[in-house]
Amino acid sequence: MNGFERRKELKKSHILEAALALFLKYGIHKVAVAEIAKEANVSQVTIYNYFDSKDNLVKEVIVFYVHQIWEEYKQLFDSDMPFPDKVKKMIFDKKDYAKQTHEEFFNDFMAEYASENNYIEKFYTETVLPSILKLFEEGKKQGYVDASISNEAILFYIQMFAEYMQKDGASQNMLSMTEDLTKLFFFGIAGKVKESLY
Repeated sequence: MNGFERRKELKKSHILEAALALFLKYGIHKVAVAEIAKEANVSQVTIYNYFDSKDNLVKEVIVFYVHQIWEEYKQLFDSDMPFPDKVKKMIFDKKDYAKQTHEEFFNDFMAEYASENNYIEKFYTETVLPSILKLFEEGKKQGYVDASISNEAILFYIQMFAEYMQKDGASQNMLSMTEDLTKLFFFGIAGKVKESLY
């Protein structure tokens, strides 16, 4: 990559970061391209040159957001942290993400996830799911996950959550239930876990 391409990619990244920060705070529809341009310290023309339209910018921001969150989770999954600590961090991180996310942006994110042949689902299936299964294998080895539970059952359980999240109107309740659903996912309805998790 030459100097010009590097500068172009850096500028594009600044625009995506600025747009994401504004969308998370105010929602997508209340944020004008002019505000994004001001936040990114570029002209509106530059934004249209890079993304053609606000709709395309929104799609790229969602992809950017997915990768940003994934990088944080990847570091967590790859760390030497014990399984219970990873689970706790995942629960509290999800709660923090929910608090920092404008409801409108979350709804638009979920609408994109529910659309056919969307990037989020493809990324989730090809990249995130294998890492989650690896995490559960780690949990089995450390004695925190029942070793008799098959990966197929775990995948089925994950898929139930994913399919619910893709239903029309489901995203309305998701922000308020993020922590509860994460606990339910990891600990079941009885909520019984090893003492060391707390």
